[in-house]
Amino acid sequence: MRDEEKDQRVRPGWPRLALGALSGVLAGCTALAVAEPVAAAVRPQSSPVIAVGGASIDATPAAVKDWAIRHFGTDDKLVLQLGILVVLAVLALVLGALAVRFRRIGAAGVLLFGAVGASAAVSRPDSSSLTDALPSVVGAVAGALLLYVLVGRLTEVRRPAASASGSASEEAEDAPPASAGWDRRGFALAAASAAAASAAVGVVGRSLNASRGQDAIASREGLVLPSPGTPAQPVPRRAGLRVPGISSFVTPNADFYRVDTALVVPKVDADSWRLRIHGKGVQRPGTYSFDDLLRRELIERDITLTCVSNEVGGPYVGNARWIGVRLADLLAECGIKPPSRGGPADQLVSRSVDGMTIGSPVEDVMDGRDAMLALGMNGEPLPFEHGFPVRMVVPGLYGFVSACKWIEDIELTTFASYDPYWVKRGWARRAPVKTASRIDTPRPFARPRAGTVMVAGVAWAQHRGIDKVEVRIDDGPWQEADLAAEDTRDTWRQWSLPWRAAKGGHTLTVRATDRTGAVQTDKRTRTIPDGAGGRHSVVVTVD
Repeated sequence: MRDEEKDQRVRPGWPRLALGALSGVLAGCTALAVAEPVAAAVRPQSSPVIAVGGASIDATPAAVKDWAIRHFGTDDKLVLQLGILVVLAVLALVLGALAVRFRRIGAAGVLLFGAVGASAAVSRPDSSSLTDALPSVVGAVAGALLLYVLVGRLTEVRRPAASASGSASEEAEDAPPASAGWDRRGFALAAASAAAASAAVGVVGRSLNASRGQDAIASREGLVLPSPGTPAQPVPRRAGLRVPGISSFVTPNADFYRVDTALVVPKVDADSWRLRIHGKGVQRPGTYSFDDLLRRELIERDITLTCVSNEVGGPYVGNARWIGVRLADLLAECGIKPPSRGGPADQLVSRSVDGMTIGSPVEDVMDGRDAMLALGMNGEPLPFEHGFPVRMVVPGLYGFVSACKWIEDIELTTFASYDPYWVKRGWARRAPVKTASRIDTPRPFARPRAGTVMVAGVAWAQHRGIDKVEVRIDDGPWQEADLAAEDTRDTWRQWSLPWRAAKGGHTLTVRATDRTGAVQTDKRTRTIPDGAGGRHSVVVTVD
């Protein structure tokens, strides 16, 4: 047998390996694009990137999560998704190059990653059906088939064609030997077609996913909140200081911090929303619609919220005017009693539509403070990012033990029998807000002119109130700052101090004292497990 007659395959060179890698990327993009419309038909949270991203968040150590929030802030979820896409792109490059020599193994690798996405989707806490696996499975099959076809264009061998008067082997005696080659034109056409098709499918999928939230958007836009039965008292005129650079007393909704694990903001239709209350010690379990809550007496309160991930001097604190239903009244109607009155449950576990679980002390929720199921924020229905249609707000507790957004379930249980999401990851079961203060102006490394410089900021100790704020310049004595008028003990308080600044470098430090007499600690602690401790300092250079 002549060598020319054999189906030879030469070791691929760099050009074909590079095109194979490109084929892998195209296959990966196709898999993700095809998954989008399937996810729209199932539910947006079943998308492979979202499912794998959620699983990654759950598996990430608390210290790493805390680091991500510190460095990326509310962009941490975007950074995570981009990171996942980068990793997938690298793996797709490797699989594509591998497939040039091992075609079936490359395609099988794409299917394997689809299996990973499917497993992540069905294992999410908010997953209730095996159909959540479909986007990853269908996308992976499409990607694997495309990779197999594209690489086939790179590995096919062209042989001399047989003529009517003789065989190919006979013609080969008078012609140059056939050489291994690949279908350049066919590859280019297939690759371009795949890229265009996947882009179109991806756009359609995104549009379908966006359209799924139209009912929720319509329910929010059509909502007019009734006047509260017990409105908030007017904010004192001197509660907000006119100092350039200080935080506004009321934080606008667009500027209010957001820290949660939801890669896709849930869009819940208020008309179909339901809240279930059940569990230990619940004598009359109940299910409530949004209209049921609107028909109840609403309260309106100014409350400052703080995230436990807020570093000393950090930005994750804000003050808003909330309107909602008093939570203690709702619980009492279900026959629930706090532990101090003989109730068997000491933990209230709230669950959101995305599967998040948050545990709150029943005693704190029912001790008379203005704990509420909030429906509105700063005069409008809750923004979707902040929990529409309903969220919990409990003054005096960090958000991770109180502020459940997109709430749909309340279960009464005990701390001994159930650990919610954050407790399983090393955070505290109980976490009252620590007394804290922050210098807003001058900013770190500012260069103010010599003379009178206004030092100003905010201090908070929710549900205890701020009694005093002091500022120290370098190693000098503590000087008492001027406090703005107090709105309520559940809101932060602004403060200011005129400073006769001399030229040179200086360190400014602030501390607060709450109404119990407790002075803000000078001991620096991490945010884990129950909030950061320490005093905020800024370094400035006076010109």
